[in-house]
Amino acid sequence: MELNIKGNSAIVTASSSGLGKAAAAALVKEGVNVVLNGRNSQKLDQALIELNELKGGRVISCQGDITKKEDIEKLVKTAVDNFGRLDHLVTSAGGPPAKSFVKTTEADWYNSYDLLVMSVVRLVKESLDHLKADGGGTIVNITSISVKEAVDNLVLSNSVRMTVIGLMKTLSKELAPEIRVNAVLPGSHETARIEDLINSQVEKGEFDSYQEGLAAKSKSVPLKKIGTPENLGNLIAFLSSPKSNYINGSSIVVDGGAGSSNL
Repeated sequence: MELNIKGNSAIVTASSSGLGKAAAAALVKEGVNVVLNGRNSQKLDQALIELNELKGGRVISCQGDITKKEDIEKLVKTAVDNFGRLDHLVTSAGGPPAKSFVKTTEADWYNSYDLLVMSVVRLVKESLDHLKADGGGTIVNITSISVKEAVDNLVLSNSVRMTVIGLMKTLSKELAPEIRVNAVLPGSHETARIEDLINSQVEKGEFDSYQEGLAAKSKSVPLKKIGTPENLGNLIAFLSSPKSNYINGSSIVVDGGAGSSNL
């Protein structure tokens, strides 16, 4: 399907690896010029090399911490200075630490809010005028299935990410029709984090091989497989395109049917 976004430009945060990188790759394949972002310079440089090999849109990088206002300002400026426009914003962030409620500190809560919520607030504020120009643009927030169903030992993610959904829904009304805003809620996907977890379990003797561990984690998924980052990336590219021009204010679950929530 031709998505008709070739020549557009986008910022994708936390895109040096994982789901953010997959979102950036999907956009690049459609001819979108993309600014990659991450804190780790080595991972960011490697992602830049890999995505430039796709021979799609131009890819540049901007190292920075999305909890810092000045780094967000630099990120948006990099996109506009290099590409002359900003059409799409994809927000992603690493998850807060896994903890039970009783083990969290006040600092954990404030840090999680800054990482997951205030980063989006600052990114949208800084990008807004650019996204409105040239006929309008899109925002896609990558959150988590935890906003639909609480995940054991992830009290910070379960609680704080819901605020991003409230923000997304509000923005979808306030910024329309110039800007469409949606969220994607990924379940288990075969990212480096999942790979590291399974490999650790193999080392502990819980599984005989990586494939056995992957199969075990797939049992609860009706489709009998864990998602690939490309699955999510393709959806984000679609939501950023005119092909999805009547989808606004939606939270789209991507979990292979593993969830039990009716809504």
